[in-house]
Amino acid sequence: MLIRAFVQHDVAPLTELTIETFRPFYEDSFRPLVGEVVFTNQHGNWRDDYRKQVAELHAPEQHAYVAVAEAEDGIAGYVAWSVDPARRNGSVTILAVSAKHRRHHVGTALCEHAFEHMRTIGAEVVEIGTGGDLFHAPARALYERLGCTQLPVAVYYRQL
Repeated sequence: MLIRAFVQHDVAPLTELTIETFRPFYEDSFRPLVGEVVFTNQHGNWRDDYRKQVAELHAPEQHAYVAVAEAEDGIAGYVAWSVDPARRNGSVTILAVSAKHRRHHVGTALCEHAFEHMRTIGAEVVEIGTGGDLFHAPARALYERLGCTQLPVAVYYRQL
């Protein structure tokens, strides 16, 4: 596996990978949990939201970066992160790994790559978030293996 810098022609495949990766969360977990009104209000256009977000992730002039993991059969995953140099703080925005490459340390390699890049430009702390639901359990396990400390947070929704 090769981890390389983002290039503009990555936008379409990374967008599709993101939609493929997070579809089970939005459609099979979040929607049934909160109901149609809250789902539509909060994430009813989640696919379009990702189409816009992924296209804007790589902006080095704003200290925002993307790295892509390539396997012999194509893109295995990617990580996007940003750094606030004044605060010496980094933040992982998105980590997505294709289904067939999960459980093969792609996520670990991508996170370590991003963490190292953050260190080289002065970050001392990194923030990386995920959900507390069953869908996100593998991500929580990965972040704990990477030495991250979980901060318990609760978010509540209610239809009015």
